[in-house]
Amino acid sequence: MAGKQGRRGFGAIRKLPSGRYQASYVGPDTIRRKAPSTYQTREDAEAWLAARRAEIVGDEWQPPRPHRSTTLGSFAERWLAERRKGDGSPLSVSTRNHYRKLLDRFILPELGAMSLRAITPETVDEWYGRLDTGPTYRAHAYSLLHAIFATAVARHRITAVMHNPCLIRGAMKAKAAKRVEPATLDELAAITEAMPGRLRLLVALSAWCALRFGEVTELRRKDMNVAAGTVRIRRGVVTIAGERIVEGPKTEAGIRLVHIPPHVVPMLTAHLRDHALPGREGLLFYGHIGEQLPHSSLMWHWNRAKAKAGRPDLTPHALRHTGATLAAQSGATIAELMARLGHTTPAMAMRYQHAAAERDAEIARRLSQLADGATNPRPRDHE
Repeated sequence: MAGKQGRRGFGAIRKLPSGRYQASYVGPDTIRRKAPSTYQTREDAEAWLAARRAEIVGDEWQPPRPHRSTTLGSFAERWLAERRKGDGSPLSVSTRNHYRKLLDRFILPELGAMSLRAITPETVDEWYGRLDTGPTYRAHAYSLLHAIFATAVARHRITAVMHNPCLIRGAMKAKAAKRVEPATLDELAAITEAMPGRLRLLVALSAWCALRFGEVTELRRKDMNVAAGTVRIRRGVVTIAGERIVEGPKTEAGIRLVHIPPHVVPMLTAHLRDHALPGREGLLFYGHIGEQLPHSSLMWHWNRAKAKAGRPDLTPHALRHTGATLAAQSGATIAELMARLGHTTPAMAMRYQHAAAERDAEIARRLSQLADGATNPRPRDHE
């Protein structure tokens, strides 16, 4: 029953109307003190009380020091300023900028002024339900809030936060709004042919090497090895607030050597001869002022080319998806796909293997159709 006190030798546990548990005890100073947060299970509340009792028995107990209430906004600002990658290196500029946008657009306007201790699972549930954005940003905003509270939990002696209130299952994963259909070989050839000569290699490398737009537009002569038929991915370019920023991959897996399919190498040789800027630092693809090719410059030609190929739904990123699917269909293992794509986890690579399996099933069905046609030929019209 909600509100019922648990009878016990030390402390008390009360089940709240929300279903969570509140623990309290009377300290050596005869003052009843409550746990700094409520608990999802009675066992968690029991554990907190046991820890307090051990402190009293061991003569290590001290009255909790008064603290100022820390708001989510102030803690989030400190969190972002101090945040590092798993290896201790600074966040990339693009990642930090993405976190900044998520905070300013989705998190701080509603929750920033609230104290960390005041934000309950119910508060987070209500905030999440009101998020008015697409599935990707929604998942990213929730993941960021979860990460901030995870740090707050780890520093509970400073913030007095003991449990992460972000408890919605599956909220950190975005469901794809629609399935991306890769381009067929004929469509890929048609798009490549419809692009101007200086951009045909960009389409080929994006698809056949499964490169990201930021990776392929930062390629320079020094990254290409025509004799070995390889391209070294070491950098990418992102545009933030109108400024182009060159940075390394977000993970070590992003730094990789990709082998170029042999049928693309002659196109690479011709492009280096006719279109790339000179010198080791010369860009393979560039804008009108010698900088990395902007996305807008590609899109004008891309929209015309995809229309000619009969695939108005395709985006430039679909070229990477196409290349990954083709690699999976060629028999690449999950580990090989991860290495080629620069992924750190097998989840994304498995998507392309599933696509290859579906394609194989379609091939099997068509083979049966051929066999059925051979064993049951259509009757010929009588002349």
